Amino acid sequence: MLAAEDYRLGPDSQVKDGVPKGAVSKFTWESKIFAGTTRDCWVYVPAQYDGKTPACVVVFQDGGGYVSPTGGWRVPVVLDNLISAKEMPVTIGIFINPGVIPAASDKSLPRFNRSFEYDAPTDQYARFLIEEILPEVGRKYKISSRPGDRAIAGSSSGGICAFNVAWQRPEEFSRVVSFIGSFTNLRGAQTLASLIRKTEPKPIRVFLQDGSADLDIYAGSWWVANQDVAAALKFAGYDCQFVTGDGGHNGKHGGAILPDALRYIWKDWPAAPARPTQAGKQPVMEILIPGQDWELVSEGHKFTEGAAADAAGNVYFSDAAGRICKIDLDRKVSTFAEKATGSGLMFGPEGKLYAARGGEKRIVAYGADARETVIAENIAGNDLCISRTGHIYVTEPAQQRIWHIAPDRQTNVVGTGIVLPSGVRLTPDQSQLIVGDARGQFLYAFGIQPNGALTNKEAFYAGQLPLDRNDIGAAGMTVDTQGRLYVATHLGVQVFDQAGRVNGIICKPQNAYLSGVVFGGKDRDCLYVTCSDKVYRRKTNAKGVLSCEDSIKPPAPRM
Repeated sequence: MLAAEDYRLGPDSQVKDGVPKGAVSKFTWESKIFAGTTRDCWVYVPAQYDGKTPACVVVFQDGGGYVSPTGGWRVPVVLDNLISAKEMPVTIGIFINPGVIPAASDKSLPRFNRSFEYDAPTDQYARFLIEEILPEVGRKYKISSRPGDRAIAGSSSGGICAFNVAWQRPEEFSRVVSFIGSFTNLRGAQTLASLIRKTEPKPIRVFLQDGSADLDIYAGSWWVANQDVAAALKFAGYDCQFVTGDGGHNGKHGGAILPDALRYIWKDWPAAPARPTQAGKQPVMEILIPGQDWELVSEGHKFTEGAAADAAGNVYFSDAAGRICKIDLDRKVSTFAEKATGSGLMFGPEGKLYAARGGEKRIVAYGADARETVIAENIAGNDLCISRTGHIYVTEPAQQRIWHIAPDRQTNVVGTGIVLPSGVRLTPDQSQLIVGDARGQFLYAFGIQPNGALTNKEAFYAGQLPLDRNDIGAAGMTVDTQGRLYVATHLGVQVFDQAGRVNGIICKPQNAYLSGVVFGGKDRDCLYVTCSDKVYRRKTNAKGVLSCEDSIKPPAPRM
């Protein structure tokens, strides 16, 4: 007999004498984030909830299938038993059905939103929970806002949805249960295993379950996909448990082990799941230092961009309020130049700070006294870089051009054809120019001729696309002594090796637009980023390179 035929609900899924029973109530929700949809939701409140102490939260997708006390899952019964036994904290359960847009008439079909909401690994469903459902439940019940007090669970498409919510927003949810998760190409979730391997580890704990007889259809093999995700989580050092069996695409096995799954994700509570610190396997962990996270350096700005470092390691950035700011080695922030901006900033070999002032169609330079000198006009530049011999390259997005400004200040167009050229940097050996495309997936490499002309254009660097966009959002860039390229993108700081491959993604310090990145500090081992209205930094094992100094030949790529 197959084990799949012998999965049985255990004692923790049965009503027990003497165990206090929670109450379940129902409400209907009309969403704005999923416009036009309506759905049924249920809230389980344990008997131990006192209305004074913030309760933990667990969210179940496909809520109607879990809330029944007599079905195959019996979640309210399981919660009653585990909370009473103090094997999980006092937890409010939220059970949510997928949205439906009602039919216009009896001759038309409703729009069923389940796959759209659950299978697409974007942040839309996470925002739906964070901005709509949790505040609604929180109006009646006192619920915790700590990520370590929040869990999310589901089965099949609801399983990948549960993982994706925590993956997208680990600052909101840190405990995940996924049964027979649909980590396949229904809507792009097959990429998650690769992202787990590349991305800086996040502070989440994951329970996975699948069976060898699970689905194998046009979108992929569920059994293979779950093994890929489990292997990726293990590779990246996550606290993950993967329970396997020989069942199919159903809840028999999941229902039988639900109590154990909940015990696992809530173990060690109230301590929150920790960020994995396993170094050596992920290439990104060769750069990052365990325990060193982003530190806030400056805030309260209108919009920050144009991060640049001088030879001493001081970092400068532009504030859209109309000034250029300086962060010194002691992290003191001051104003370097008033009534001055620059979407791109970089220091030249003579120690001046150059700026691309696109709105005025000028390239300017500032001396130590912040006096401004015009270098070139009629260039609506976005970013710029400068070689040790004084050659300047400027991207002009509106005209899809790359400009060269020679040391004698002669200007000419040396590159065209990139949809929206954005960041621009020299390789550490200064033999190649790298240009980002803010509207595409690729960054371009050019060879540099002695006279400054460009040659051998290639879409050499292949960025990691977000699943809900057709561009990586390439903005500011920097390089290190190993020849790695760091690019500010929608997903975070994408790190490319010398062969043009993304092998690391450093998470953004806040859920906001990332515009610039540069190495600064006395030893140039602190990575600074401009992120919307704030500037952050973190110490790393890498060391940055300034193109205004002597070139550096990095090691060859690991092929």
